[in-house]
Amino acid sequence: MGALKFQTKELPKKTWPDYERLFRKPGEWGGCWCVYYHRTKPVPRVERERLTKEQRIARNRQDKKVLVEEGRSHGELVYSGDEPVGWCQYGLRDELPRIDAKRTYRKLSLDAGGEKLWRITCFCVDRKYRKRGVARVGLKAALDSIRRRGGGLVEAYPTTGWKDLESWFGTASMFEDEGFKTVAPLGKNNVLMRRVV
Repeated sequence: MGALKFQTKELPKKTWPDYERLFRKPGEWGGCWCVYYHRTKPVPRVERERLTKEQRIARNRQDKKVLVEEGRSHGELVYSGDEPVGWCQYGLRDELPRIDAKRTYRKLSLDAGGEKLWRITCFCVDRKYRKRGVARVGLKAALDSIRRRGGGLVEAYPTTGWKDLESWFGTASMFEDEGFKTVAPLGKNNVLMRRVV
């Protein structure tokens, strides 16, 4: 593929069709549609078990679409030409509350020091474009977007190694390159990092 140039666009309603194209790619992301961190707690087990996998995926897609239409979901799509090849999700704390339910996070008892608290929770990269800098492009675009929205304290939860199952958080080195500092370990393979934008 050689050296590639990537562009980014925010995810308002008008780019929803591109978001769908990315998340409908076969075998990618297990049908999550990046709604996990929008929910304060898991969907009840009884409810999950009565739905087929296809119904759960359809529900996630519909929930995400509603969040986008209501302006309660933010992120940056990364493109190679006209093709969406990556995604970086960010949002304010009340948009992405699931982190607060994580026991290791709650034990830290951190505050934002009067700043607005932003979170960067997810990266998705088309498997054909991995290890080509797509996530880094998405991260830079997300930070620029946060800055345009008034900035504040930005939090991330990257992995310290590629083999971690939670690698959708990005890597610690990628965030270090953007000026993030490690605040504390967050579980076995992740760290909590922060910087002010």
